[in-house]
Amino acid sequence: MNVKLAEKAGFCFGVKRALDMAERTAETSQAVSLGPLIHNQQVVKRLSGRGIQVVEDLEELTSQQALIIRSHGVAPNVYQGAEDKGIKVVDATCPFVQKAQRLAAKSAQMGQQVIVMGDKLHPEVKGILGWAGEQAIPIQTVEEAKELSFYLHLAVLAQTTQLAENFARIVEELKNHTDDLIVHNTICNATAERQKVARELAGTVDVMVVVGGRDSANTRKLASICAEVTKTYLIETAEELEESWFKDAKNAGLTAGASTPDWIIEEVYKKMTEMNEQEMNMESWVDSCPELHQGNKVTGTVVKITREEVFVDIGWKCEGVIPINELSASRKVRPEDAVAIGDEINAVVIRLENEEGHTVLSKRKADEEGAKERLEKIAESKEEIQAEVVEVVKGGLVVDVGLRGFVPASQIQVGYVEDLNQFLGQTLRLRMLDFDPAKRKVVLSQKVILEEERALKRTQLLESLKDGDVVKGTVRRIADFGAFIDIGGVDGLLHISDMAYTRIKHPSDMLSVGDEVEVQVLKIEPQSGKISLGLKQLKESPWSQVGGNYPVGSIVNGKVVRITSFGAFVTLGEGVDGLVHISQLADHRVNKVEDVVKVGDMVTAKVMECKPEEKRISLSIREAAADSNKAIDQEALASQADIEPVTLGDAVGKDLTTASQE
Repeated sequence: MNVKLAEKAGFCFGVKRALDMAERTAETSQAVSLGPLIHNQQVVKRLSGRGIQVVEDLEELTSQQALIIRSHGVAPNVYQGAEDKGIKVVDATCPFVQKAQRLAAKSAQMGQQVIVMGDKLHPEVKGILGWAGEQAIPIQTVEEAKELSFYLHLAVLAQTTQLAENFARIVEELKNHTDDLIVHNTICNATAERQKVARELAGTVDVMVVVGGRDSANTRKLASICAEVTKTYLIETAEELEESWFKDAKNAGLTAGASTPDWIIEEVYKKMTEMNEQEMNMESWVDSCPELHQGNKVTGTVVKITREEVFVDIGWKCEGVIPINELSASRKVRPEDAVAIGDEINAVVIRLENEEGHTVLSKRKADEEGAKERLEKIAESKEEIQAEVVEVVKGGLVVDVGLRGFVPASQIQVGYVEDLNQFLGQTLRLRMLDFDPAKRKVVLSQKVILEEERALKRTQLLESLKDGDVVKGTVRRIADFGAFIDIGGVDGLLHISDMAYTRIKHPSDMLSVGDEVEVQVLKIEPQSGKISLGLKQLKESPWSQVGGNYPVGSIVNGKVVRITSFGAFVTLGEGVDGLVHISQLADHRVNKVEDVVKVGDMVTAKVMECKPEEKRISLSIREAAADSNKAIDQEALASQADIEPVTLGDAVGKDLTTASQE
């Protein structure tokens, strides 16, 4: 069999540039890519070995890490989010994609309705839509274009890996939906050339092999183009090649997607060229195991367990072996924790023969295949499931749901989770948020279930509560203006003004998080669900005894606790303040209250008015001083000795007597 390799195959300029930038970054920084850097699992795995992690959300990053923007590009809000967190950004966006982003943004700014032709779920399209604004519309087919309304101004551009002929058909249709159509042909020249070469090669061979990630849009398009011409197979690695594909074939063609590295292409090419030499050996081996082939599902019994492998008797002449990384969804599971000798298990053949002559099996893939159908139904029904936490990773938890399910830290419980390790081994109640079987992506949340239950409890509690009820609660959070109290699944606000009759500087002066308190329901707002609580209302108001304790005319002593422009407030007891108006501070005109008294001063005042029902007491330092002076004068007069009265005659007579004697 003659094997022909396409002239243009493998890494494109944009992908090679992104990988080079990533590897250079990893040499000096802790590098992280937002999503897989390219659509090729083998390359992503190799990059992981060089320390380049993959995350799905900016929340998983820290300012110590360098964020690599993959070749597909991202929306503007990602750059802003990284800047807000102080994260260094290495922008490896393909220049062709950047051009599409700039055109999308410019068209939107000019008031044109932007149409983006491409897969709306593809990261490149998502990024372009982000630059084009909220009004941008993604379409992929002529049928979708026909459903569009009429627009005064239209601008259309394409995902860089789209087929040129499909783009041309959509452009023709869009002409019926506007009188002003601006066409931006953003399809990458390299992509178009690669597709042309692949189509020509497919027309000269009996069978075509396309190598690349199954998640890669450009690789899938290559395969679909070739399949229109001849029998075509899409593979990711050389291990997937099957002898039966090339039976009776004289010529075979080989091409690869833009995300396929040279070393994988070389492995596939080498294996295809060696197939004639291996055919006899393979046929004799297949004769001994006539029904065993790659991808076959088998059932076997565990016969041996080592630290790295599990050996399984699958009933063939050869023994099956399961590597540790193919045992379970958890990457850290020990073989003895996953299976036991004598267990009957299902597995999938992933390689017909390793160096020791064993068939290589995967229990994990068998579990995943069995789980996919079940998970699809769960994703549709949104039913609750339970799963054990098998691993703690950066940004969340891994649970075993047949596939590796990811629970982000923000979706574990209501409120912030400080220590993720506390959940290891626990069983969580979960609901599916996102499920993509092609990417084996399962995102789950326990928080949504807890929030729903909390909302139900809130509704039930709001229906049963009424103003004036006394309830018990727990302090959940303290703010400057008050404390939030959990009164049975519902939080109510205990405002600082309703904590005590005395003035307090901060709620933490009275309460701490976790305190159990008894409070009174002051007000319920059914529409908003807000609940106002009171603590001081459960105590007798100090104003109830004010009339008897501070009658009008009585002299009182107190401390100045607050000064305003119109007077000074003096505390007379717990929760009871009286006002000394500025006119009652002294017996002379006072321009500023601070000229007479200061906060902390002890003063004596006279009660001029007492109205408990209005919580108002008027005091006078001036009158108290006047009364004090008057009392002093009276006391002085009272202490003087009595003097006998003297008449005028007595005084005159005395004077005459004195004169005669002289």
